[in-house]
Amino acid sequence: MKQLIPAFQKDQALLADIEAARLQPGHLHVWWLGQSGFLLQWEGRHLLFDPYLSDSLTRKYAGTDKPHVRMSERVVAPERLTMIDLVTSSHNHTDHLDAETLQPLFAAGPTAQFIIPEANRAFVTERLRCDPAFPLGLNDGQTVSVAGFTVHGVPAAHNALERDEQGRCRFMGFVVQAGPWSVYHSGDTLWYDGMEDVLKPFAVDIAFLPINGNKPERRVAGNLNPEEAARLGRVIGAGLVIPHHYHLFEFNTEDPEHFVREAGRQGTPYRVLRPGERWSGRKDSGRTLENGPPIAEY
Repeated sequence: MKQLIPAFQKDQALLADIEAARLQPGHLHVWWLGQSGFLLQWEGRHLLFDPYLSDSLTRKYAGTDKPHVRMSERVVAPERLTMIDLVTSSHNHTDHLDAETLQPLFAAGPTAQFIIPEANRAFVTERLRCDPAFPLGLNDGQTVSVAGFTVHGVPAAHNALERDEQGRCRFMGFVVQAGPWSVYHSGDTLWYDGMEDVLKPFAVDIAFLPINGNKPERRVAGNLNPEEAARLGRVIGAGLVIPHHYHLFEFNTEDPEHFVREAGRQGTPYRVLRPGERWSGRKDSGRTLENGPPIAEY
């Protein structure tokens, strides 16, 4: 068995770091939890983007022709994240909507709220066995304010801009405003026509963009590749791009050094995080970011 990529910090060390970050008021804190999962902390409140914190897919596909062999350590059990105020799911794929992550997460933090694409409500409530009224549904162009965060729905193309019979997006990204910060989580997406025009008005400070690409022959589909992620970050004027959607499963990954090279070539500000690692920044005026060294060695 191959050795798993070690987490930068995990379990109690990660939880202690989340708690310690509360002592830095005025800072936005971001932790990468693996795959597309990110935890945001702003003024003591916590938003969790698209968490996958189980081995449900590895078990599901064990012994099949599409094994989901894990590459990196899990950073924390979901039931230990008792501080969460808001959770998102950008679409219905299990690495973004995992019952084995979300059910214990909501049981441990019963006041947490949950944002989904409205088009997915029936599927989500069936998978999670929750009250159909529990999730907060959004469509593109809609906005909701929850727990001190303002969340805007934007389209995602995975692989297309797919809508239901009522015209509602099945795949979405979210732009979250937290105090002076504007943070974009892409979900799973390709670069679709007009995407830059959708995102530019938000003056994105931090963009979480996938880099694993679109390779149907390997059953890897529906995401930006390293060059596209670096270029999109530059085109929308993002203050910082943090890549995601790699190094979870062997069949569905990309070398982050390819993104590093492309970001350097494009002149795109970036930071590569290790699982469980924190980035912190403070905005004193304008779009100034204080983010320490430009990259963490992976």
